[in-house]
Amino acid sequence: MGTQAEDGDMGRRRALLTDRERELLASDDEDEQEYRYQAASRIRNKIEDELTQDVEILEEHHPTLLRELREVVCKDAEGEGEGDG
Repeated sequence: MGTQAEDGDMGRRRALLTDRERELLASDDEDEQEYRYQAASRIRNKIEDELTQDVEILEEHHPTLLRELREVVCKDAEGEGEGDG
């Protein structure tokens, strides 16, 4: 795995998941099962803590951005809910 400069991602920022969390969640490797569980726990904490705070700040100070966030998060959510292991 290269650095951001090597990969050409200098301007890229993460949203909710780190690259490693993305790898773990996408992996079917049984040897990674404990790491996947830990990553899911960290992500759940981010959703419940940091993301909740971010939403509150957007709601109060920039409702347009909050609307944009909701559109992105919710646009494909209808009919889903499977595979949230």
